[in-house]
Amino acid sequence: MTTVVASQPMLFPWPGFFEHLSLADVYIDADDMQFSKGSRTNRIQIKWGDERRWLTIPLMDSGAFQPISQLRATDERWRSKHRALLAQSLKGAPFRDHALGILDAAYAHERLCDLLSAGIAEAASYLGISPKRWVRTSELNLEGKSSARALALVRSVGGTRYITGHGAANYLEHTEFEAAGVAVEYMRYSLTPWPQGGASFSPYVSILDLIGWTGPRAAEYLRPSTLGWRNFLSERAPN
Repeated sequence: MTTVVASQPMLFPWPGFFEHLSLADVYIDADDMQFSKGSRTNRIQIKWGDERRWLTIPLMDSGAFQPISQLRATDERWRSKHRALLAQSLKGAPFRDHALGILDAAYAHERLCDLLSAGIAEAASYLGISPKRWVRTSELNLEGKSSARALALVRSVGGTRYITGHGAANYLEHTEFEAAGVAVEYMRYSLTPWPQGGASFSPYVSILDLIGWTGPRAAEYLRPSTLGWRNFLSERAPN
């Protein structure tokens, strides 16, 4: 069985993303998807005491009508601002330098899409997550939209098991995947709490928070599991 996980590039995504990634034999980096304003592509939240703040990369022309691979930032000042905000967010965290080191390694990339992908790769490496293959959709040159495109992507890399996030339930044609010999499963995110310096806990922040507070033990807080698509849809159905 070859398990495929696919996602758009994102800025240091939340730990749930890395639970998802940890199950992949093949990770498909969907860098040719059109940027969606308000998505997590160019922004992520960090803890700020009991509240949260955004790290946002400002985009030329707000990224309108552009594929993610062509996004450009408006200036370079956000790099130092992000580093300062993360350092303050993780004040007192025993492994703050580990998190800042990952940020520095990713932010050394000039091209924005490369930076986003590098942030995921650097954090995954720290966590000991290493899919056998890492593929960009811009390299595959596949046609199609929505569910048909997702199936084509999975089949193009020899996938027989596709694990996806919850939003895919709105468009996947599950029986077409089954007919093609591809099992579909949905993530069950563990939301496992980790220390956050005494502040109220939130799992919906950057992976850099988990790394900053728990360091080499960070992977212990990732406890992925999945649910077959029929059971997942059944659980979501209104009573």
